[in-house]
Amino acid sequence: MLLENRKHKTIGFKSQTIVALFAIFLLSYSCKNSNTSVYKIFRYNESKGIPTLDPAFARNQTIIWPTSNIFNGLVQLDNQLHVKPDIATYWESSNDKLTHTFYLRTDVYFHEHELFGKERTRKVTAQDFVYSFNRIIDPATSSPGAWIFANTDKNFGLNGFYALNDSVLQIKLTKPFVPFVAMLAMPYCMVVPKEAIDFLGDIFGQNPIGTGPFSFALWDLNNKLILKRNPIYFECDSLGNQLPYLDAIHISFIADKQSEFMEFLLGKIDFISGINATNKDELLTRDGQLRQKHHDKFYLQTYPYLNTEYLGFNLDSTISGYVEKEVREALNYAFNRERMVVFLRNNLAIPANVSLTPPILYPKGSKQPEGYEFNQEKAINILKNAGYGTSKELKPITLTTTPDYLDIAEFFQHQAKQIGVKIVIETATGAAFRQKVANGDLPFFRASWIADYPHAENYLSLFYSKNLTPAGPNYTKFISPEYDLLYQQISTNEQFEHLIPKADSIVMSEAAVIPLFYDVVVRVVNKRVSNLPINALNAISLKRTMICDE
Repeated sequence: MLLENRKHKTIGFKSQTIVALFAIFLLSYSCKNSNTSVYKIFRYNESKGIPTLDPAFARNQTIIWPTSNIFNGLVQLDNQLHVKPDIATYWESSNDKLTHTFYLRTDVYFHEHELFGKERTRKVTAQDFVYSFNRIIDPATSSPGAWIFANTDKNFGLNGFYALNDSVLQIKLTKPFVPFVAMLAMPYCMVVPKEAIDFLGDIFGQNPIGTGPFSFALWDLNNKLILKRNPIYFECDSLGNQLPYLDAIHISFIADKQSEFMEFLLGKIDFISGINATNKDELLTRDGQLRQKHHDKFYLQTYPYLNTEYLGFNLDSTISGYVEKEVREALNYAFNRERMVVFLRNNLAIPANVSLTPPILYPKGSKQPEGYEFNQEKAINILKNAGYGTSKELKPITLTTTPDYLDIAEFFQHQAKQIGVKIVIETATGAAFRQKVANGDLPFFRASWIADYPHAENYLSLFYSKNLTPAGPNYTKFISPEYDLLYQQISTNEQFEHLIPKADSIVMSEAAVIPLFYDVVVRVVNKRVSNLPINALNAISLKRTMICDE
């Protein structure tokens, strides 16, 4: 266990707590060796490990999955990514869309813990959210989620947050921002108790105390993490049964993907998310279906994922290796995305011929802009009409990527060769590669963008001039006053969401990027598991998940 001394103070578990944790430990052990147990334990593996369980640092999926089951926020997203109540029962926005007022439940309690004194728990109030949000924006915390509240009015309440009373919270912005309430569903914005942070400090992430359906039980570093059912959780199902249904969540830390796969086949792990290249042909057919021999034990889950893979051009014409617009256009037409998806992704991706914004984020009924369908003849003509091969020389173009995307780079290299363009592939390690992209040093690079919240603005922000790298994610250095105006309208007023396709078409008319594919969430799940939710953010909330052992 990771409860430890801090400034000569020690939190000691009482004997009954130690017995409870030891029981959970035995549960997990017995469950790993048998599929028949009275206890309902969901088991998954996190090969990359989990550095913290503090929601203020939930910047990637490895942290988001467990923290989302330990903590709650004001709002939550359903499986269609609609904003729904969580600790807030409902909310109102002022006419100018600057002030958002949230009305909180009065039956939400923090997990039972000695820190709360004799009662061992206490009720969550609006003041707890004021504290939690200010903790995120405090430079001393160094939370990667501070950007969420960059637009709050620092002259209102405490940095934009004000508790009218224990159950009413107000947040005021300096300018309207359409996705703001949806952003509050991110784990960064989940509520934490001040007394736990004050006492535990930087080890809170190893001893989390939240309000969620599961509470912290045991963390055996490099081996396992166990979360147990929260007996005082506030949510019930439609029949009045208290959630969650599971008794515990068991997370292992097997680093080797092949070992993880073997544990899954043996039934010791309940699901795998994402299919490792080494094992994809064992599990899946070429057209992305689960192989017949696995149907008795497993089932396949797939869902469009808010992750777009793309190749980006640096539009700064002064840099070495700059690629002219006509060549960028020709390369877009020369790339057969459908064929790539079939042969390199077992058809478990959606070819992206149109834009970076995934189609599921487009307003209902809107028409996608014209993109770049595969057409080698058109690509060759574009180059010919631009004088390449006669008055202009087609110089080799360097594409920089990471080793795990080398197969796509080589496929693209082959396609470009068909129209007379030589692509030189350069690989870089993750950290070095990201730094070069962020600095704007690369003329042509592979990248991806995973949405933090479900709104097209998330993707459109990649081309907003005020987000130019290195200050923001505009890695292509795309600049267009017309586009900036559209972006501002779309991000500040819901009535302008119909302009999303127009904004995308401006980017594509300049061929600033070569969209590759819209990713798909792919999971293979043990049939003993039911009600495992899946959505476009690949989030996992296990409060309604069931285990049915025979």
